[in-house]
Amino acid sequence: MFQLEHPATFEQVVKNSRFAAIALSVSSEQEAKTVLGEHAFADANHNCWAWRIGSAYRFSDDGEPSGTAGKPILAAIYGQSLDQVLVIVTRWFGGILLGSGGLVRAYGGTAAACLRAAKLVEVKPTIEGIVGIEFSDLARVKARLLAITDLGIFEEQFTATGADLVLRIPEAEIETVSRLISDLTSGRAELKLDEP
Repeated sequence: MFQLEHPATFEQVVKNSRFAAIALSVSSEQEAKTVLGEHAFADANHNCWAWRIGSAYRFSDDGEPSGTAGKPILAAIYGQSLDQVLVIVTRWFGGILLGSGGLVRAYGGTAAACLRAAKLVEVKPTIEGIVGIEFSDLARVKARLLAITDLGIFEEQFTATGADLVLRIPEAEIETVSRLISDLTSGRAELKLDEP
């Protein structure tokens, strides 16, 4: 799965109609609506769009024939394995009708070209976990945990005997992290995972 590192744009002319795409990062449906409002062109004939956030998605043909704009834009998002992204393709009509197939190719092609040009970052699936560490083990365990790529300590709550660490662990490293904690604390601490 990938996310945008920066917003991306692409523009092309298809049979006198101007198509301009912009791809932006969004993390919620409300943010997508806000960003859409900020980037829609009032002077354009159509501001068609699609977004995907996790398993949720929405799209709009904005007055174009049903299925000719929003769905092809969404297909371009899925084609690049993108998450947390909104793609808007704006059309200024140039006087020549494109037909359904032409619209699908123009909207989907403009969105796909925009996303292919974008700089992407890979997002690795993670699981949250918590572990209680005694003061005598705390510094050593934290140092070893932070040496693991993509592992994050997001919270540290001190207790009477040590601290509870809230971790975000790459799925591929869960077994390694669990064994490391057990080994470093001689079995006194155990990783508890928040299973989805």
